[in-house]
Amino acid sequence: MSYSKIRSAQTSAEEHYKITNARLEKIRSHLTQAPRSNKLKDKVCVITGVGSLKGIGRATAILYAHEGAKHLYLLDYDPQNLPNLKSTIEKSYPDVKVTTVQGDAADEAVIAGLCKQALDEEGRLDVFFANAGWASKDTIQDATAETFNRSMRINALSCFLAIKHASAAMLKTNSTRGKETSGGSIILTASVAGIRSGAGTLDYSASKAAVNSMAKTAPYQLQKTDIRVNSICPGLIETGMSAATFDYARSRGTDGKIGQLNPLGRYGVPEEIAKAALFLASDDSSYVNGQNIAVDGGLSSSHPVVPGRWA
Repeated sequence: MSYSKIRSAQTSAEEHYKITNARLEKIRSHLTQAPRSNKLKDKVCVITGVGSLKGIGRATAILYAHEGAKHLYLLDYDPQNLPNLKSTIEKSYPDVKVTTVQGDAADEAVIAGLCKQALDEEGRLDVFFANAGWASKDTIQDATAETFNRSMRINALSCFLAIKHASAAMLKTNSTRGKETSGGSIILTASVAGIRSGAGTLDYSASKAAVNSMAKTAPYQLQKTDIRVNSICPGLIETGMSAATFDYARSRGTDGKIGQLNPLGRYGVPEEIAKAALFLASDDSSYVNGQNIAVDGGLSSSHPVVPGRWA
């Protein structure tokens, strides 16, 4: 089939926009209909970067609770929305323990202490989702060394600390708590910006590339421990971090074009990244290790060209 025939078979922009909104609403509300399958039964989990009301961390925390996690340790630098997240989970899932912590995910004492707390209270650590992050906006000419260092600290150092301290905790066994052997899953939030250019500023992209590199390097230093390390590389997701992009498009009436550069022709929502984080946290991904998994609608799969038009 020629590219012209493919284009002619596509829905109109208006129809695509309507279908997309309906699809996203269904994804956002999926937990109201989905049964609890206990994919994370008995698992003790840490998630950082849970503070945004429209964030990946919050969506993942709620999904982990839905899937039967035993105890969730939830950390964010900004404490404002932590009580709301705690009450939301406890109201819907009273069988799940929730501990919220205000702290810096790039502070070694905080991360070491959080892993120790999980061991002291639950005797095990099974999942660590290092999701805390920050996105800069400066061009090369405007960016400073401070901007670069901030990106590297929040985005990359936080993941290094997660790998270091979570893996140490996951090595510990505890037969009285049902953990006979070492093991666990460490999940890092990277970005399509860490895979190829065009999705972020120079410093942000460099920090996310570092995250992807750690996800590939760490497994070889954790050989035969059954501790897996993987990264998730989201594309354009509607979160608090990307709010300015969405607000600007909607103010111009062009929100129907958001995400049009990827093959699905739409943006994503936090619940879709949470699903990937659930897969990596659960035993469904028991043989997945050292991978950078793009969840981006296909954005990173191709060079930025228009099919059938090469000049």
